Amino acid sequence: MLDMTNPVKAKIKAGGAALGMGVRLSRSPDVARIAKSSGHDFIFIDVQHSIFNLETIGFMAQTALEIGVAPVARVRGVYDQDVPLLLDNGVTGIVFPDVNTAEEARHCVNVTRFAPLGRRSVTGGYPHFNFKATPVPVSAPALNEATLVVCMIESPEGVANVEKIAAVPGIDVIHIGMNDLLTNMGKPGQYGDPELVAAVDRIFAACHANGIAPGCGGNRNVQGQAEIIKRGARFLTTQTDIGFLLAAATAWTDGLAKALEA
Repeated sequence: MLDMTNPVKAKIKAGGAALGMGVRLSRSPDVARIAKSSGHDFIFIDVQHSIFNLETIGFMAQTALEIGVAPVARVRGVYDQDVPLLLDNGVTGIVFPDVNTAEEARHCVNVTRFAPLGRRSVTGGYPHFNFKATPVPVSAPALNEATLVVCMIESPEGVANVEKIAAVPGIDVIHIGMNDLLTNMGKPGQYGDPELVAAVDRIFAACHANGIAPGCGGNRNVQGQAEIIKRGARFLTTQTDIGFLLAAATAWTDGLAKALEA
């Protein structure tokens, strides 16, 4: 059997901040190895904003499982019908975008957790157990424990309902999507706006009151990310593979141009 410890859950439990690399460009499972060697705890496969086929996600997830990186997928919406399929084939974390009500949050739990918390369908031959036949009384609790359930708050409606959302049993992380939240507030890109600061404080308080981890994404500034971690964020996306590749490539060509001018 593979090690069923979810590195994100372990990092959060130990009081640290789990870091994720956004995956939008890569289609190679080896992106999980790059994530690990660069100090990330999970890959954040962005199904919401990029085109992936299911097999590609499965290959990425199973590679990540083998090397101790959590394969996390942000799905297309709360009611994305592929969620159980992704979980059955290696993904150990689901990020649901734009959760606005407790009813939506309960649906997120229902499709990701086995009974009694949810209503996820049972199967066999899970890659988590190297496809070995595993009794349901063993597999279901182990997979429940290994699965990370993340609800994103991306609208004023979600902020207004966050206390009820955070109180739904079975949620591990409330993740703030800063760019969408600011855009929906009519203040795109204004990360220091008092309304956003107040929303972050409210979301973090709801998380702490319910014993779940606060998360944050969208602000790609290193100092901004450090500050939100200091404020209590425990689940953070750093940058996408596109952003990392473009930044490194641009720094190299800019450096070469300056060297040629000398």
